[in-house]
Amino acid sequence: MRYQDLYIGQAAEFAKTITERAIAIFAELTGDFNALHMDEEVAAASRFEGRIAHGMLTASLISTMIGMHLPGPGCVYLGQTLRFTRPVRIGDAVTVRAEVVELIPERLRARLATVCRNQQGETVLEGEAMVMMLEA
Repeated sequence: MRYQDLYIGQAAEFAKTITERAIAIFAELTGDFNALHMDEEVAAASRFEGRIAHGMLTASLISTMIGMHLPGPGCVYLGQTLRFTRPVRIGDAVTVRAEVVELIPERLRARLATVCRNQQGETVLEGEAMVMMLEA
């Protein structure tokens, strides 16, 4: 996609189910073996009452959105704000949505509203991303 193809209100979504395997791989990649993610007994005794996915695992789905869907290949991910609002659990189907909310033509940049929701439609993560397109 080129910058000129973007418009305010343009949006895309995709969904991904969070699996036990995804959490294990993410822990292995990052070295984050926090018991809230890895140990059911410890996590069950926590305020979450069971294991939860890494927040950054959920946030990484926004990277997938930006790099593969909107704007997709041909952009550079410059920054992201994140606010985690609910835990994500094994088996949750997370729907990621991005929407173009601002265009900055002189710098070939776009600001995107980003949100992740679980299968009940509850927001689990929200924020904004800034991207730069490589060609007009």
